Amino acid sequence: MTLASLFERLWEGYAAITPQAGRILALLEARGETVRNDHIALRTFDCSAVSIEVIARPFVARGYAPGGDYEFPQKRVFARHFQHPDPTLPKVFISALRVADFSPALRATVESLVAAIPFGALAREDFCASGRPWPIAFATYESLLAESEYAAWVAAFGYVANHFTVDVGALESFADLPALNAFITASGFPLNESGGVIKGGPAVFLEQSSTRADRFEVAFDDGVRAVPSCYYEFARRYPLASGELFQGFVATSADKIFESTDTR
Repeated sequence: MTLASLFERLWEGYAAITPQAGRILALLEARGETVRNDHIALRTFDCSAVSIEVIARPFVARGYAPGGDYEFPQKRVFARHFQHPDPTLPKVFISALRVADFSPALRATVESLVAAIPFGALAREDFCASGRPWPIAFATYESLLAESEYAAWVAAFGYVANHFTVDVGALESFADLPALNAFITASGFPLNESGGVIKGGPAVFLEQSSTRADRFEVAFDDGVRAVPSCYYEFARRYPLASGELFQGFVATSADKIFESTDTR
């Protein structure tokens, strides 16, 4: 599997549960834009079977290397981003829930989900794009949601891209991120306002905004329920003193971006 086919597989799974992404992409392309993807994000649990290192394997095997680590204490999540020597390829941001920091009930639930992954599934090159690998009842989703929005999201959707990200600096018909945001909202897509519509700024070399997640009907063991799925992000990077664009992430901004999938 090539990187191109892996990213295509990730986009297909993401777009299937995030209708807004395809519509926004079409609107940008109708303006003559060639949309470049700044990064994708994946979520997991910090259990050894599905750790960040496991989810990153297909990317590392194809030239990606760790680029930075990040902590989100309030959400009890940590993350690492990976980047490729080819700057045209998107960065990959993988986060994981610190399961041990939660209640015995949540820990037991997550352990049971991970134990239910079919034999051999983790050996797939495209496991990171394979969807939800375990059965789950909506009541279980709700019990996780009571403790962690993040845990509930991973339990409901499993291994799909949580978001793709438009590289705003590569767009030609928008002067800046506020201009793009105005276009997105005028087109009928609400933005995540947690921490402000725009997170970050030139002072930290990265500006980010995102839509609110679509709601998608998920087939749980005890019925179909609509829950928040994924969102589309927009990022503009600024040059460092060296003249090179900043390639990392800003934890305080990413913390608020996470909330694009919150139910509340």
